Amino acid sequence: MEASKDISRLIEIMEALRQPETGCPWDIVQTFETIKPYTVEEAYEVADAIERNDMDDLCDELGDMLLQVVFHSRIAQEMGEFSFGDVVHAVTSKMIRRHPHVFAKSDADTPESVKIQWDVIKAQEKRDRAQRRAQQGTGEDSKAGFLGSIQRAQPALTEALKLQEQAARVGFDWSAPEPILDKIEEEIRELREALEDGKPEKVSDELGDLIFALVNIGRHVKVDPENALRGTNTKFRRRFRHIETTLADNGETLEAATLDRMEQLWQEAKAIERQITK
Repeated sequence: MEASKDISRLIEIMEALRQPETGCPWDIVQTFETIKPYTVEEAYEVADAIERNDMDDLCDELGDMLLQVVFHSRIAQEMGEFSFGDVVHAVTSKMIRRHPHVFAKSDADTPESVKIQWDVIKAQEKRDRAQRRAQQGTGEDSKAGFLGSIQRAQPALTEALKLQEQAARVGFDWSAPEPILDKIEEEIRELREALEDGKPEKVSDELGDLIFALVNIGRHVKVDPENALRGTNTKFRRRFRHIETTLADNGETLEAATLDRMEQLWQEAKAIERQITK
């Protein structure tokens, strides 16, 4: 088996890995559920490579993401559900259908008119999907309702943002950022009360409400909460690394350092950053 730029070789490799008698013991036992975390992880690694502008890593991570698509498709094929070819056919049909201004005839010639056309087509697709599910008896459509187009399978912060944006389209929204700050303070009070009650389920519920409100203020001030949090994560990594390296330079360790000592170095890292950004 040799490497190739042809997608069929990747499909052949996955088929070989899943062969019960001669394949890889790890790959053979995998299911949709067991590889789902890896699928999500690969998407994040692609995003990370993009943020770092590392084209070498991006090429590699996109390959890993493609492998996940092939892996899921192979499992589905073994179950008699669908194959990789069906996945490709579904997405190519969708792209052609949603771009009549490119592949057929349409008057949509501006970004705004294309967006309106896209929404109309998606609405028809939703109706067709509901009809198919009713005929197949597959139960309630998870995509039903006004918020049904918002996918659950995405980071919770992103889902919250999209739910709020969708609700705002029909006027269910705050008129300005200031009332949201009042809401945040209210949620903080309720979280304090939940902590005092000592009920983990209530604490989780109130914490979720607080985070949802914080996402809302970010949306109103045009700050993407996912990007904002990732920026803070990067800052935390940088400052904690300063603590770690400074301790090591002085013959100290993280394990032996007191909280006061680490806080001192944390403040030192913040001071250094302020000098750099002046």
